[in-house]
Amino acid sequence: MNIQENNIIGELVAQDYRAASVFKKYGIDFCCQGNRTIQDACESKEIDASSVVSDLNEVSKATSENTIDYQSWPIDLMADYIEKKHHRYVEEKTREITPYLDKICRVHGDRHPELFEINEHFNATAGELAAHMKKEELILFPFVRKMAKAKQENTKLEAPHFGTVENPIQMMMHEHTTEGERFRKIETLSNNYTPPEDACNTYRVTFALLKEFEADLHLHIHLENNILFPKAIELEKQLKNA
Repeated sequence: MNIQENNIIGELVAQDYRAASVFKKYGIDFCCQGNRTIQDACESKEIDASSVVSDLNEVSKATSENTIDYQSWPIDLMADYIEKKHHRYVEEKTREITPYLDKICRVHGDRHPELFEINEHFNATAGELAAHMKKEELILFPFVRKMAKAKQENTKLEAPHFGTVENPIQMMMHEHTTEGERFRKIETLSNNYTPPEDACNTYRVTFALLKEFEADLHLHIHLENNILFPKAIELEKQLKNA
């Protein structure tokens, strides 16, 4: 594949998730703002687009047996995977990170007051994501599975109470953007998750966990915004026209 500056970021990452590493290198958001072209994203950050394109083409040429082709997955399998892997991850890591943040605020907060702001942002994210995931699990994902079943069995799909799948999807994407922005603030406040020289082991572990949490959130949002949601919208149109 010959990648060019007018390619859409989210589509590239959907085709090959290895492209995400290049966008991360240049600080380009590939999940919440994945609907932009490479050129547009580079102009907004004053980055040389040709360098990004060159790196992307190098990555795409390399072969990797470990690359997962998410794009080929059935829509209901993708919903199941996100729920069982990424939703569970958020729940488990939230319980792990929260007491660590509270502890380092108590111990190091006087010398590093930014920890209190990081803690505040993470607690807000934890609460919002918990509600967000429940809406997906109880409303959006069940309808995705109904659509997949209707297509497989060639049966008529009943109209959902929310009108069209695009309505909850728009809400989910808006919430994704909010949490992506919140974690960018955490990343900035933590100096890209770099613990200070006087950091204890708990401090270092907490920052490592926050960095890991953000990476998982990026993949989580990417799978929904750039793969699951477009497929759900397209499938609904197909079923309506059948």
